[in-house]
Amino acid sequence: MTILLATNNLHKAQELSAILAAGGGVTVLTLRDLPAAIPEPIEDGQTLEANAYIKAAEIFQATGIPTIADDTGLEVLALDGAPGVYSARYAGPNATYADNCHKLMEALSNQEDRRARFRTVLCFTDGLRTLFAEGSVDGVILRQARGSEGFGYDPMFLPEGHHLTFAEMNPEQKNSISHRGQALVALRTTLAPILAEGELPSGDSQSRNFSA
Repeated sequence: MTILLATNNLHKAQELSAILAAGGGVTVLTLRDLPAAIPEPIEDGQTLEANAYIKAAEIFQATGIPTIADDTGLEVLALDGAPGVYSARYAGPNATYADNCHKLMEALSNQEDRRARFRTVLCFTDGLRTLFAEGSVDGVILRQARGSEGFGYDPMFLPEGHHLTFAEMNPEQKNSISHRGQALVALRTTLAPILAEGELPSGDSQSRNFSA
């Protein structure tokens, strides 16, 4: 089965592709593999679930290829869940990873409670069904960035029970515990009947409509 990942983010595509293709039976494409450029949809939903749905549905409509989209947020307890759905543009619409990390560091400069969690929502659609899966990882935001792997807030995030930040882990280590990895493993389990037989048993599919 061919599945399209609705992203132009190379780092995110590498993570998702490695996990999704690991079990075999799947050919993974990204927007970069398509012959014609397709702009990513505007993520103007108010929740991670809504944004994942917007991207999956619009990219499937444009391509006709079964599509998986994700939205991921870093939720910091002391900031009432911010940056959350705005994580990728926390420091502005054209913010770099460094810009976002710097703003987060400033926002937490006087905070002792640095608990946070990464949360990912995945949405799959093939025109017949819409499926969702979620994964999350608890941890803390460090006062100083560590590591050069990963992307986004990875150098600042120390997952609970570990001594390495996501940016200090190699891809295999991170994928084995990450929020995105958990969500994709859960989604792949749900997709197993489709991959094996081309159909999903009745009652296992979900269809939802979201307002932005």
